[in-house]
Amino acid sequence: MVSVAIMGHGVVGSGVAEILTTHKQKLFASLGEEIYIKHILDLREFPDSPLVDRFTKDFNDIINDREVRVVVEVMGGLNPAYDFVKQCLKAGKSVVTSNKELVAAHGAELLAIAKEENVNFLFEASVGGGIPI
Repeated sequence: MVSVAIMGHGVVGSGVAEILTTHKQKLFASLGEEIYIKHILDLREFPDSPLVDRFTKDFNDIINDREVRVVVEVMGGLNPAYDFVKQCLKAGKSVVTSNKELVAAHGAELLAIAKEENVNFLFEASVGGGIPI
């Protein structure tokens, strides 16, 4: 089982959570492992969410949880995203982000940390957001 934490539950974060839950069987068939959303970090309340028991307002719940192997950062901006992502990588957690600003400002540094820690820093979704179609 791969335990995942999602940082941010806006449009993108809630979409990630929905895809990971509604396509659970397809993902298992493709990956050979179950993906389990263990934590969702957001300062807002989501009492009607089917994942209400997984919400936290405390980043320490994620960083101190040794079972969390992958963190999805969809908060946007640099603060606190940069610090949180850097801590996750240094703690041996792979990070996936859609945060263009974070990648532009600190991508090289975060890739170097990921390489040092033998984890992944993935950001393809953050590329090309300003391209007119």
